[in-house]
Amino acid sequence: MLNKLFIKDLNVRNKKVLVRVDYNVPLDEDGNITDDTRIRATLPTINYLLDEGAKVILASHLGRPRGERIPGLSLRPLVKRLNRLLDKDIVFVEDCIGEKVKKIIDAMKPQDVVLLENLRFHIEEKNNDPEFAKALASLCDVFIQDAFGCCHRSHASIVGINKFVPISGAGFLIKKELDYLEKAINKPLRPVVAVLGGAKISDKIKIVKNLAERVDKIIIGGAMAFTFLKAQGHDIGKSLVEDDMIEEVRSILKKAEASGKKFYLPVDFVVAERFDADAETKVVTFQEIPVNWYGLDIGPASTTLFMEATNNAKTILWNGPMGAFEMDAFSRGTYAMVETVAKSHALTIVGGGDTDVALHKAGETYSVSYISTGGGAFLKLLEGSELPGIAALTGKKEYKEKAQVATTPR
Repeated sequence: MLNKLFIKDLNVRNKKVLVRVDYNVPLDEDGNITDDTRIRATLPTINYLLDEGAKVILASHLGRPRGERIPGLSLRPLVKRLNRLLDKDIVFVEDCIGEKVKKIIDAMKPQDVVLLENLRFHIEEKNNDPEFAKALASLCDVFIQDAFGCCHRSHASIVGINKFVPISGAGFLIKKELDYLEKAINKPLRPVVAVLGGAKISDKIKIVKNLAERVDKIIIGGAMAFTFLKAQGHDIGKSLVEDDMIEEVRSILKKAEASGKKFYLPVDFVVAERFDADAETKVVTFQEIPVNWYGLDIGPASTTLFMEATNNAKTILWNGPMGAFEMDAFSRGTYAMVETVAKSHALTIVGGGDTDVALHKAGETYSVSYISTGGGAFLKLLEGSELPGIAALTGKKEYKEKAQVATTPR
């Protein structure tokens, strides 16, 4: 897949290897990690480097400190978890560039692991400042990109650093993400069903357009479904709608009908007088949404329809909840979709923060084929857009092609 740009094809023995990871993990008020999924996802890359006798330097951001040194966003709390997961004593460095940092790294021995402080404590990271990128590059002999969740951003440690390092390549996590998206979009087992939810169609319109050329069925849930229904001439009460997207949605539906593409929209909804956990609710068909009520979840008939639409699927892509699942009264549609995807015998790929949260809450994370670690990056690939962090790795043609895994319609 990645030819000479994959970590296994690089000489890393006794080399100082800087690994860009995405350790933007949730912390509680006491600084304890509440979900270490992103850390665990990088273990194959780190363990491979250790087995090969490399000196491993881990670099990440946490939160949005905007160039300020904020104690609550320090990466120091991650050391304890890394110690346990790697069964090693991790050295934490109070900064990510500078002479003190270089001195510590120069003293490293093979199989040592160093964790740098939050990259975003320097505003130059987000600004893709070349001097900052050069300073990071000076710490290492080899650069490995393994922060898939950040690859849609043109930051110094994602894009800029590649101009200054002698050797760069992709880690196991990047390869895994691209391989699964390749299987689902460019070389899928058919039928392919895309399940798209969330609040705004404007956030997903490029994805809908791109996938309409590639998949066999598209299921639309969440509040974005109301723009589709209004485009078909239906009243949707006070439900969320993006009027400026209606003509574009009509165009998509018209093209889908002409090409025989199957679009599935909700046929009933859980509606309420207001967006409140204690509000009165009822289930109505899409033709009967009361004038002053809000549609906040798909109803049981829609759940059955969507389940039947995925029955024969060989590949399922899912991004976005079916309703306002953060409130119990409006969560059943999303959790029904979790159950449907979890029980499917298809290749199931899930991406996006809210969808990931729903899977975790339902305890079904191990029942799907793959959960992407990158919300924004995952969506960009579904759009068919290029990921700057992947394209910039070396500039070589074969890797630039991997920056876009969904650009050629079937």
